[in-house]
Amino acid sequence: MGFLRMEYGRDGMRLTWSVFPFAVMLALSSLVGPARASPDYTEALRLSLYFFEAQRSGYLPADQRVNWRSHSGLNDGKDQNIDLVGGYYDAGDNVKFQLPMAFTVTTLAWSVIEYRSQLQKQGQLDHALKSIKWGTDYFIKAHPEPNVLWAEVGDGTTDHECWMRPEDMTTSRQAYKVDANNPGTEVVAETAAAMAAASIVFKYSDPGYSNTLLTHAKQLFTFGDTHRGNYDRSIPIVKGYYPSVSGYGDELLWASFWLFEATGDENYLEYTSVKAQELGGTGWAMTQFGWDVKYSGLQVLASKILMQGRGGAHTSTLQSYQRQASYFLCAALSRNNGKNIQRSPGGLFWIQPWNNMQFVTSAAFLLTVYADYLKAANQELTCSGSPVQTSELSGTAQKQIDYILGHNPRGMSYMVGFSNNYPKEVHHRGSSIVSIKVDSAHVQCKDGYATWYKKPQANPNVLLGALVGGPDANDNFIDDRDNYQMTEACLYNNGPLVGVLARLSVGPTYQGETERPEFWTPVLPKAPDSPRSPPPPPSTYHNVPWKITEFVQEWQSRSTALVELKLLDLKWEGFWIQGLGCAWLLLYRCIYRLAMAWFMYGRLGVGAVLVFSRSLARRLTGLSVG
Repeated sequence: MGFLRMEYGRDGMRLTWSVFPFAVMLALSSLVGPARASPDYTEALRLSLYFFEAQRSGYLPADQRVNWRSHSGLNDGKDQNIDLVGGYYDAGDNVKFQLPMAFTVTTLAWSVIEYRSQLQKQGQLDHALKSIKWGTDYFIKAHPEPNVLWAEVGDGTTDHECWMRPEDMTTSRQAYKVDANNPGTEVVAETAAAMAAASIVFKYSDPGYSNTLLTHAKQLFTFGDTHRGNYDRSIPIVKGYYPSVSGYGDELLWASFWLFEATGDENYLEYTSVKAQELGGTGWAMTQFGWDVKYSGLQVLASKILMQGRGGAHTSTLQSYQRQASYFLCAALSRNNGKNIQRSPGGLFWIQPWNNMQFVTSAAFLLTVYADYLKAANQELTCSGSPVQTSELSGTAQKQIDYILGHNPRGMSYMVGFSNNYPKEVHHRGSSIVSIKVDSAHVQCKDGYATWYKKPQANPNVLLGALVGGPDANDNFIDDRDNYQMTEACLYNNGPLVGVLARLSVGPTYQGETERPEFWTPVLPKAPDSPRSPPPPPSTYHNVPWKITEFVQEWQSRSTALVELKLLDLKWEGFWIQGLGCAWLLLYRCIYRLAMAWFMYGRLGVGAVLVFSRSLARRLTGLSVG
């Protein structure tokens, strides 16, 4: 009625005539449906931090909010005379994998660095800090000596044979380490990055703890850089779950950038400049960012330093980093001359069948922070020669988050506990078995599979805030505990998600914002120079094929997309070196195929010729004698 009065006034005849178009509007709205309101980002942010508490290992604190969990893993490291109690379980299993755990802490710390005020405004800063500290406290334990890092507790093989609550574990809790004789640069450098980023988070609230983290970060970086080697060679058992496909070049650059951010020491920035080509920082353009491949993330971080005017003598190299960052961002916007991130019909970024959501949240985070970096520096992104509005970057990120939270063809939230329609049969041991606080009877290894794993019912414990693997490439989703590709939740899905949700929670629209974000801080003072060991000779960039016991076909199908060893993708710095490498790779493949063809068919041909020759010779001999 308000619409009718405002449009036509109080004239009775005109009011009568206005009923028809109003009725048409109602009919059309019933066909089209109501416009969807933005999800409750504040609630999603609150839930996202619950998941970290559900994944805690060790003695749980008095303020633990996930009350169906209890103490677990209390003897971790005991057999090796090292205290490794604490840290996080990786996903739906009960193993502590250091590489993805450290990446989770790095991205969570990055989220707090950029959006601390937003987290504080929503009352979630304290929970975020505790989540970071739960990881870094464990990392301190795992680094008892400068050149030693414990990189795994438990193993996937024995763990996957049992379906048990973490409180009941009887599986192997053997711990595995890397050291100077058995190096593991990827995991060492990633842990250094996590501690450096976390030291920034605690710099003012707990300066003593921040300095401790920074000391460990520096030691770990020197350890990883001086004693180079792939960690999955020193710890072969990890190859079935978290092998290093991208090598360790990205982790070394990633750690060095974070150490520069934490210390202001120009030596670390110089390292990223001098080693830019050798370690691939200015040569590799990627379309994903995750626990293994850090290039897009470090390139965005380099772009931040450049846009803040802190590049100094290294400005030109940072510009090369920024060009590679632009490749990723334009690919996410589908404006990269066809070299774009694939999307589902519903619009979700699509990388791989297993736990695809990890790449959705990490991409959304990079889009979000980069939009804020550009806005603060009054700059713009260019894709294929055309300028891009910052609202397009942040809007694309927002759409990905909206999809996660229910704005998708199925109308399902892939965050557990958000809305009324979310996955109920999450592939997660602790969540799927009745809480030990409800039923203290010990759940045996195989009994868990028989009694709980195959039970066609919702999990008895709601895994609040968990982001599951998500739908397939066609937006299809099967909520089944046995469908681990879609229903398992992983720790590192939530690290970057926290940052995006914090940004969205204080205002989902980015239009018309002119003020600088609150994270834009002055340059940190330069720290005193510290002695560093000379680096060893350059090593080869390894490309180890995927061998993942539970997901072989899926991971193999995306291995090319992961490393992106395509000649057309090799741009800018070091083009001719990488071009020669690819040319040699193609030549090698041709030679290999020719050799295989000879092996398969050449011998048969030669044999046939010899048999024919011998027969012909006998006939000719017989004719001459006769």
